[in-house]
Amino acid sequence: DSDALLRGVMWRTHADRHGGLPRPGDLVLAHGYIGFYPQRGDIQLYADLIAPAGAGLLHARFEELKARLEAEGLFSAERKRPLPALPRRVALVTAAQGAALQDMLTVLARRCPLVEVLVSPCAVQGERAPDSIVEALYAAYAAGADLVILARGGGSLEDLMAFNDEAVARAVFASPVPLITGVGHETDTTIVDYV
Repeated sequence: DSDALLRGVMWRTHADRHGGLPRPGDLVLAHGYIGFYPQRGDIQLYADLIAPAGAGLLHARFEELKARLEAEGLFSAERKRPLPALPRRVALVTAAQGAALQDMLTVLARRCPLVEVLVSPCAVQGERAPDSIVEALYAAYAAGADLVILARGGGSLEDLMAFNDEAVARAVFASPVPLITGVGHETDTTIVDYV
């Protein structure tokens, strides 16, 4: 009902489990229970789970950020750099315990056994992942790598959202050396892939 109002609350214990909370105007699906708040005489929703209403909201946010960063020149083809023919030091920015790390280490050991490999671990999913990825990227830059690989395995659109974060995109853009992204499955495309 467009004229109705139902107040809602979500306790911190539930809110901390979400990758981010909705912004005003977002359409969401909420799960919880209805209760009576006697101090105000209100009926309200005590939510324990909030999710975007379909992929539409996440896709809209993705497209808005993509258009804004593209207008700023972060996707410029002139900015792309050739990969070094024989990299000496490769930094892998990924989860320390993930399968993606083991896959990359195996391939590098087989194809480039003389390359020094630095691992700059980070969280690749969840609320703290964007900050963790940014810190790991700058640590890789400071370590003097001549090639950086930012990667994680596949997952849902929500799982990959850290790679659609503006701060992460700007940290990728700030790379002083060529940077390769390998995020998700072959069909997945994230903001960092465009940068």
